[in-house]
Amino acid sequence: MYEAPQKNRILIVEDEQAIQQVLCFFLRHHGFEVAAASNGQEAMRTIPEFQPHLIILDLVMQPGSGWDVLHWLRNNHLLPGIPVLVVSALVHLQDQMQGFEEGAIEYLTKPTQPSVIVERVRALLSLSAEQRVMLHHKRMDEQRRTLDRLTSMQPDEFVY
Repeated sequence: MYEAPQKNRILIVEDEQAIQQVLCFFLRHHGFEVAAASNGQEAMRTIPEFQPHLIILDLVMQPGSGWDVLHWLRNNHLLPGIPVLVVSALVHLQDQMQGFEEGAIEYLTKPTQPSVIVERVRALLSLSAEQRVMLHHKRMDEQRRTLDRLTSMQPDEFVY
């Protein structure tokens, strides 16, 4: 008996319905099995049952923020096993650094084209667990170097 290959499961945690619907459509169109949650609390209820291979996570939501989801994942020893791709309107380097420190493997700022997100999802899922850990460390190091450069600059070094 022939069994179709199992699709990779993606959980989209996004409170803006229009963004959630577009991401669901694009990911399904590219062959992924998709579930969606509109806030952090819903995500934490969905994760054990759905068992996603990857989570796309907004950070600013209520009730239960994306930060809460990252803490919950870490406390339940699900990180780094489930890669988390943050897609957030928080654009400050400190927010991005915190996202990596909390366990995200990748951080994209909104607005981002859905095709870029699909490409990033494919790339992350193609990596082995070891490669994902190495990528996570690389991203954290890059953010630290950038922050160090910015904080060590003298006021006359900034270009206006």
